[in-house]
Amino acid sequence: MRSLKKTVLLAILVSVVLVLALLHSWPARAYTTVDVWQQLAPVVERHVEDRLPLLDRQLSNIPFHVKESVASLLPRNGCVCEGESGGINLPFVQLLFPRVSAHPLHTAFNASDLGEMKTRRAKEYESFQRRFKTPADVLLIAEANSPLQYPTQGLEVRPLKTTIIPGLALHDVPRDLYTVSLTATLGTINVAAEVDAVKIKGDGEMHMSLSSSLLPNLNRQLQFVTYTNTLFHPSTIDTVQFETEGHQAAFSIKIRHGVTPKLYNTGSVGEYNVSALVTIATKTFLRYEKLQNLIDSIRKFYPTVTIIIADDSENPQSISGPHIEHYIMPFGKGWFAGRNLAVSQVTTKYVLWVDDDFIFTANTKLEKLVDVLERTTLDLVGGAVQEATGYTATYRQTISIEPGEEEGDCLHLRRGFYHVIQGFPNCVVTDGVINFFLARTEKVQQVGFDPRLARVAHLEFFIDGLGSLHVGSCDDVIVNHATKIKLPWVSQSESDKTYAKFRYPPASSDATRTKNGLLFFKNRFQCLTHN
Repeated sequence: MRSLKKTVLLAILVSVVLVLALLHSWPARAYTTVDVWQQLAPVVERHVEDRLPLLDRQLSNIPFHVKESVASLLPRNGCVCEGESGGINLPFVQLLFPRVSAHPLHTAFNASDLGEMKTRRAKEYESFQRRFKTPADVLLIAEANSPLQYPTQGLEVRPLKTTIIPGLALHDVPRDLYTVSLTATLGTINVAAEVDAVKIKGDGEMHMSLSSSLLPNLNRQLQFVTYTNTLFHPSTIDTVQFETEGHQAAFSIKIRHGVTPKLYNTGSVGEYNVSALVTIATKTFLRYEKLQNLIDSIRKFYPTVTIIIADDSENPQSISGPHIEHYIMPFGKGWFAGRNLAVSQVTTKYVLWVDDDFIFTANTKLEKLVDVLERTTLDLVGGAVQEATGYTATYRQTISIEPGEEEGDCLHLRRGFYHVIQGFPNCVVTDGVINFFLARTEKVQQVGFDPRLARVAHLEFFIDGLGSLHVGSCDDVIVNHATKIKLPWVSQSESDKTYAKFRYPPASSDATRTKNGLLFFKNRFQCLTHN
């Protein structure tokens, strides 16, 4: 009995120390950012000069002084992944003073296979660039073409349709004859009306010229110039050349279909009808007792919200009830595959993702998360998870990609956020959140979950969604986490042992190699740094 008391007291003492360490490291202090940029060497002047577009050689003899605070922010020709070395190896030091670690991702492959893997990755990356790079990505610099006036952004036309080109004009010094020309590559140039004293040549063709001795007449004619797309490509641009004597300019016309709206009928205007707006999705594996506790807690606060369950247990049990959809998967199919299945069945505007061992409480106010998404441009907002120890986590992560060269890019993960959301003092903008989030259903379906990530995955979804998902996090909407404390006198059940085998594979396992391999090949990263 005395030994049992000592064990319990020791467990309590360790828990108190851990909580104090976490509280000390959590942002009670002023929020700081990690400088991931490498210090530039003396060749910084060369780096700055290399990035000056179309450098005028007549100006190259004029000396310049580098402003290092700005020059150091410019992207370099390559990236370097370096972790922090040294430090004292003591318990809780990483929680109090987190060090950045670096992980080369090519180690996911055998040395004999790495060369072939790099070649295949380079080929796939080239194909990716061909599919996603368009002329809209080409840098166009409007030099000092003061006589020419033209649209620089926002001009669109539907495929095979016609539009007026607004804003065309010529502002020039007096001369006997004024001439301008326009040249397209994916369509034709014409005029919707003709103006007296203006000569038009090549109307209805890819190249058209206009001339007149009267500048006002020429500018009036330019108001009627049209563009017609003739080569069907529903997602590209046409770069139109606009010229006059001694001056050239270029502007872009986007060629694309309009976006088809996807609207959700959520009932009458008024208070948020969570049942009409939100579907709760979860993935379960063997833990039916915990899953039932989750369902019971949801029903206490949201009795009519639909719950979708993806289940890849070997001997699935029946889960039924009002507003419950239970989908059976092949045994051990995996974590992200289950997420895909569950989210694919959601028909409401928003989907709430929860783990099967969460418990709703009075603090799990979904209306607050709905309010954030309804009143902002965010696509996804995470809440907070309270552990049995009383510690509450939001797991906010910022994600950045530093461009590299042939070896791939560098992926940087850092704890933290960018800024507080106006009107929501408990909410911030970040890139990755905890496994409790509300999101726009179509955005989650658009990014998707890679089913090759079977048991160990989470941030990979947010990495795939970087640039597509606008993410927030609120710490005042809290769900409880079922206790993970294992009492020494309580033996594990067979299902718990099986679950642990799948859920917590060793770091050297195939699951970890698969994750790093996907980051290396699919996302073209050479390494990952995180704190």
